[in-house]
Amino acid sequence: MDIYHVWCNLRTGVSDVAFCERVTDYLNRLRDDGLIEGHRITRRKLGLGPRELGEFHVAIEVQDLAQLDRAFSVVAERSGAIEGLHQAVNSLACDLTFALYRDFPDAVRKRGEEKF
Repeated sequence: MDIYHVWCNLRTGVSDVAFCERVTDYLNRLRDDGLIEGHRITRRKLGLGPRELGEFHVAIEVQDLAQLDRAFSVVAERSGAIEGLHQAVNSLACDLTFALYRDFPDAVRKRGEEKF
């Protein structure tokens, strides 16, 4: 499993609940279309965490880079219902930071050849 991470803050005056609802609408649509496996939204608690990462964290799970690429391709068309959902999220967030991680060790990792 690969996990695409997004950290962000909210634009001034944006409701935290409204932001989470828009993210959920958008990512559930991608999931329903088979473009992602699932997602999770978290929020920094008690101010703990690097300030530069933002207050909100969205973790998007995909099977592999091919699935992520399909999701990016659909969103990049900037048309149809998915564009409205995407724009509804983008208009609320600022200070975005992205990362891509994978489960480790993953299925492609050869085992038994490590040297200690």
